[in-house]
Amino acid sequence: MSQELLRIVENIARDKNIEKESIFVDLEEAMISAARKHFGEPESNIVVNIDRSNGHITASKDNEEIDIKRLGRIPAQTAKQVMIQKIRADERDSIYAEFVQRRGEIISGTVVRYESGTVIVNLDRWTEAFMPKGEQIMGQTHRVSERIRCLILDVKETSNQVKIILSRTHPDFIRRLFEVEVPEISEKIIEIRALAREASYRTKVAVISYDEKVDPVGACVGVRGSRIKNIVEELGGEKIDIVRWNESSQVLVANALMPAKVSEIALCFELGRATVVVDEDQLSLAIGKHGQNVRLAARLTGWDIDILTPEEYNLGVERLTSCVKTVEGADDTLVDKLIALGIISVGDLNDVGVEPLVNELKIDAEIAGKLVAEVPKEIERLEAESKKKEIEKQLSQQTKAVDNEA
Repeated sequence: MSQELLRIVENIARDKNIEKESIFVDLEEAMISAARKHFGEPESNIVVNIDRSNGHITASKDNEEIDIKRLGRIPAQTAKQVMIQKIRADERDSIYAEFVQRRGEIISGTVVRYESGTVIVNLDRWTEAFMPKGEQIMGQTHRVSERIRCLILDVKETSNQVKIILSRTHPDFIRRLFEVEVPEISEKIIEIRALAREASYRTKVAVISYDEKVDPVGACVGVRGSRIKNIVEELGGEKIDIVRWNESSQVLVANALMPAKVSEIALCFELGRATVVVDEDQLSLAIGKHGQNVRLAARLTGWDIDILTPEEYNLGVERLTSCVKTVEGADDTLVDKLIALGIISVGDLNDVGVEPLVNELKIDAEIAGKLVAEVPKEIERLEAESKKKEIEKQLSQQTKAVDNEA
């Protein structure tokens, strides 16, 4: 019996990943509960010890030895129930301790079922995890028994279970996939400096190499695109742009907007805004489908990116120049100073205000105040001009419609 007890403890410890000592303690506490129930003395001094080397059980009540095996069926049932509860609690603690340390890692599992859109994934014989609908890649469906890779997003401990939340949409899922597919990243030769993702559509990854002999973009793409192809296939065809990181914000913004070619970039540090000029034929590329390219580039670089055509840029500068000319004491070089600060429109001037003009450009405070005060008038004039053009356009369309009917 003693050897059998040791084998049972060994098996439970191995199967449920619980420390053997915890199981021995649980057994002792369960036997104490059973003995107290048998004697009907909840507060009695009962001690049970299990020899860890041979499995021999000794018990005493008020320092007098008792035979724990002769307590009867009901105490035995009590011991069994207590034991089950304690082992389940130990199992939850063990699962939580293991997976909370693995949060942020990629893990493989087997799809077992769907529950109201949530995918239930079996991580091992005993542990199930949950991938909510919002963490699943749109358009991808998973078959029962299919092996899938996911990111361990979160681990929560509730009263009766450990809830492991998985994700395939989180940006870190792609970060971990790159670490798996590109050895140079896991070896710290290449670093992912920034990452922006719209799951199932497109991701931009900015990379830098700490070894001048290693091209970060080429290493991530792989020979004939082999490495990036594996990641794209894992993501169900999601497009991935590999961007070369640069400490210069101008260069980084230009890289982030690829495949569009950028003509000019004006950075306004006061507003955190990058005004990017692209030729007309590059405009749709720069903006991307539903604004996706510019949106991801903004998140990747940390700049609010405003894309203009040369005509729009020049018009903004002309209106800014017109506004400056209305201010007494403002010379011709002021417009150039404003553009150097990243202010290329009347709206920008309004957003920046007086203080940066005085502190950064060393403009006389009185002139700066007059200039900013003039902005609302100029904006009002531009709005009136825009409304007038809109009315003229509508009248023109109505006239053409009447002529066509005639």
